[in-house]
Amino acid sequence: MTIVLWILQVLLGSFYVYHGWMMLNPPAQVQPMLAYIRDLPSGLRRFIGALEIPGGIGLILPPLVRILPILTPLAAVGLVIVMAPAAVYHLTRREYPNVVFNLVLLALAAFVAYGRFVLSPF
Repeated sequence: MTIVLWILQVLLGSFYVYHGWMMLNPPAQVQPMLAYIRDLPSGLRRFIGALEIPGGIGLILPPLVRILPILTPLAAVGLVIVMAPAAVYHLTRREYPNVVFNLVLLALAAFVAYGRFVLSPF
């Protein structure tokens, strides 16, 4: 189970750092398929990016360096909290593939949180 959790942590962490970085970049530099980023208010877009980057780092770094590994499941819980409104946002825009993707990310982050709190804590 530890290997599965590590794989999920690295994949989710990498994704969230990348997506958070895109949220912090100017909207003009965003790919056309990510039009929802351009439509977000600037402050909210930066806030989401500022949440996703440390969340992604928190999934990987604390257990890797063995300093405060309790931050990993807490980061996963934080990302679950970020993904719930993201799914609602995409639902209101009728972007159903993005809703499904957000719910999958939410479920994976919830599994990492459960796995690191209960199944295989550090």
